[in-house]
Amino acid sequence: MSFAGRVVIVTGASSGIGAATAVEFAKQGAKVALVGRNEANLKATETSCKAANNKVELLPIIADVTVDAERVVKETVDKLGQLDVLVNNAGIAETGHILDIEVEHFDRVLNTNLRAVFLLTKYAAPHLIKTQGSIVNVSSVAGLRSFANLSVYCTSKAALDQFTRCIALDLAPHKVRVNSVNPGVIITDIYKHMGMTKEQYAKFLEDCKATHALGRVGEAKEVADSILFLASDKSSFITGATLPIDGGRHAMCPR
Repeated sequence: MSFAGRVVIVTGASSGIGAATAVEFAKQGAKVALVGRNEANLKATETSCKAANNKVELLPIIADVTVDAERVVKETVDKLGQLDVLVNNAGIAETGHILDIEVEHFDRVLNTNLRAVFLLTKYAAPHLIKTQGSIVNVSSVAGLRSFANLSVYCTSKAALDQFTRCIALDLAPHKVRVNSVNPGVIITDIYKHMGMTKEQYAKFLEDCKATHALGRVGEAKEVADSILFLASDKSSFITGATLPIDGGRHAMCPR
């Protein structure tokens, strides 16, 4: 899956799945625009990419995808010359019961997980048409299944999956493919950002052995590998797909 000479944007590249994806693209020779809000974490990803391939060409972009989508695409194309792959990975998760959550909660999650993807896709599409490139959206098993106290997050990811399918049809005549990956529980910092303590997180991971058919949670690299597959010529006849990377969780029906 060589990406030599290809230009890739990875949003949310400062940690977790985004950082792992950036490293894997670097290994395969891509020029990678690393997009994130946390400058220190983004520099850590940059270091990891260079450790994977000391000849890699990187473009760190400090940006908030909810307000900087047009700038992200423009800066990438201006400085790296083209755009072949857009990985919409940046996202947030917040918990809350419908009796307690506020409108601001809804707006914040939808703005990041859906509206920003719309904007990045809109601005990237003309450039991807030129290269007959591809888009990979990072959704969630929460887009395929329902969970209590996660209504807004689940809604945002379900909408993202439908957006993926619709844009796949819009761009298919232009030979641009659009797909999503739907991770289950992956070891990242997102759960800490949701407010879990170290002890709660440890118990959560232990409980996940029963909620994932394979009896474990996933690693960020396992999602990254699937993202690269969907972005590569190896998946040249796949578009409009939502691929669960969840150890079988989407197939389980707890009694």
